[in-house]
Amino acid sequence: MKTYIYPQNLKATSRLWLWSIRDFLMICLGLILSVVILTQLWTFLPFAITAVFAFLSIRLEETTVIDYMVCAFRFFVTAQQLFYWK
Repeated sequence: MKTYIYPQNLKATSRLWLWSIRDFLMICLGLILSVVILTQLWTFLPFAITAVFAFLSIRLEETTVIDYMVCAFRFFVTAQQLFYWK
């Protein structure tokens, strides 16, 4: 008997390693453009931008790194914190 592994309720988004397919394609396109720009202009800035995007778009359990950073910023900086002493 064969065992098939399906996404959760067949509604989970498709992923490739740590990224969604859309993010992975954008990273690949960014790397290709970075190589072209490197050969023409000798600048590593596009590689850095692509690496930062790749890090921020890592997805673990349906949450990306940028989502976590935004929530942490809201919690620590912009959200009103109420403390009740009893």
